[in-house]
Amino acid sequence: MGRSLVQAVSPAGLVIDRITSEEEHLLIVAHPNTADAACTACGEKSAQIHSRYERRLLDLPSHGRAVHLHLQVRRFRCSNAACVRKIFGERLSANIASKAARRTLRLEVIIHQLGVALGGRPAARLARRLMLPVSRDTLLRVVRRQATLAKTAPIRIVGVDDFAWRRGQRYGTIICDLERRRIVDLLPDREAGTVATWLAAHPDITVVSRDRGGGYGQAASQGAPQAVQVADRWHLMENASAAFLEAVRRSMPSIRQTLSSTVIDPNILTCAERIQHDGFLRRQESNKIIKDLARINATRRNTSNVDHVFLFYLCCPSSQQVGPQPTSGCRASIPA
Repeated sequence: MGRSLVQAVSPAGLVIDRITSEEEHLLIVAHPNTADAACTACGEKSAQIHSRYERRLLDLPSHGRAVHLHLQVRRFRCSNAACVRKIFGERLSANIASKAARRTLRLEVIIHQLGVALGGRPAARLARRLMLPVSRDTLLRVVRRQATLAKTAPIRIVGVDDFAWRRGQRYGTIICDLERRRIVDLLPDREAGTVATWLAAHPDITVVSRDRGGGYGQAASQGAPQAVQVADRWHLMENASAAFLEAVRRSMPSIRQTLSSTVIDPNILTCAERIQHDGFLRRQESNKIIKDLARINATRRNTSNVDHVFLFYLCCPSSQQVGPQPTSGCRASIPA
């Protein structure tokens, strides 16, 4: 029973020889439980051991301490006389670790999930708390390595948008695989025919994410009629934001009218709100003077004098009495 519990600490396919408890980590010495291995060149199995070497791996933490695996891996002599490789190293099974890996597969999966969910720096901070000694660069490398697209894997969900080869002069089309989050292709222009030809060459596409313009919509309809067309999140939020701002702009006259009829107590305003409110009142008063001046039907000289009055008021907004002659506190002199 005790042997089974100890064996459960290591990945399947290993036999534990010794466990040493250090101050900051647990050291597990083990070896593979197979009697032979297949040659990496010809594939023929051999049980003739040539030598052994030690391979070091990091495993999942246990009891708040990191776990170091020291595996005694064997080298074999190839039994095939025609094989070009006479001596080969033992390969670990896929559920233990991949070739030249420094971490076990189950630790690699955890690191990949942390990198995908949190990114570089946040995932590194959380990994440190979980006793996983990885840096942010390692996390990002693991994510990129796992996201490598196999050549035979079909592309099903794509995003299509334009980009600038040279802003204002020449534009192209970028196509991304939204499932694997990577760029698939760059097209030389953003013409509907070019995009339709590319989509037609990939019949496995089921979803096309695009902007709300008509060019890419026409290309998707021609090149991938079987695909569902959706608006991507960025353009959807951009269009919704523009529509909201346009609605607010059209409603500003009624909003200002409502605000002007509301009594606001300056004593309850903060300093910044009071400055904004004072500016609003000054603009209101200026607009009223401009509207009043527009109704005056006078001679050209009288109109010039009225303009001087208005300029004097703008220079000295705190003056209580508006007249054609400036006071000594004004910055500009107004002709009589």
